[in-house]
Amino acid sequence: MTRWMAAGALAGLIIGTSFAVDDGYKLLWDGKTTEGWRSVSGPKFPKVGWEIKDCVLAVLGRKGGDVITTKKYRNFDLCFEFKITSGANSGVKYFIEPEKNKNIGCEYQILDDAKHEDAKKGINGNRTMASLYDIIPARTDKRVKPVGEWNEGRIVVNGNYVKHYLNSEKVVDYDRTSSEFKVHFEASKFKKIDGFAQQKEGHILLQDHNDIVYFRNIKIRELPN
Repeated sequence: MTRWMAAGALAGLIIGTSFAVDDGYKLLWDGKTTEGWRSVSGPKFPKVGWEIKDCVLAVLGRKGGDVITTKKYRNFDLCFEFKITSGANSGVKYFIEPEKNKNIGCEYQILDDAKHEDAKKGINGNRTMASLYDIIPARTDKRVKPVGEWNEGRIVVNGNYVKHYLNSEKVVDYDRTSSEFKVHFEASKFKKIDGFAQQKEGHILLQDHNDIVYFRNIKIRELPN
């Protein structure tokens, strides 16, 4: 993987974001290398399909495959910025156990709701931007910035309680042990997957869905167990 990043540029990028590293967050992606990440299918980062340039990690839609953190996380506050292209589909997944279910896990959906057909599938919009994919829909009044502009995503996991944020507003809130969650889960395509969403910890995944999507400022704060 080509290294494009200068330390000074990275420092400027961090200072300008909502969640500073010195607030207890640390960089989950350093902005210049693939350190801390690997393919979901093996121990190394994909040789094709991903690019690092100017502090941005891009999935190029060339079937490089999903990438995951080398470390597992249990309770955490994850924030990231993403930018989609027209008609794009991607996602940030958590509680991933590649040895068991490869890339199956809870997903913060990243989607062009206006142009991608998946937005009209599922139930009550549960495949639209920032939803818990195919399970719980994001708020219909969510604020999504236009294609080509940066959006800010955030996932907070505290035990069984999980929240999704989009551009600083909470759009999904669920307890994965609740009867309400079970109802949504039983109506989803994941209903036959044993133990889905019940893991105590797992890897974090960035999805390659064969579309061009950009990520930057990926930071995490681990919470007490």
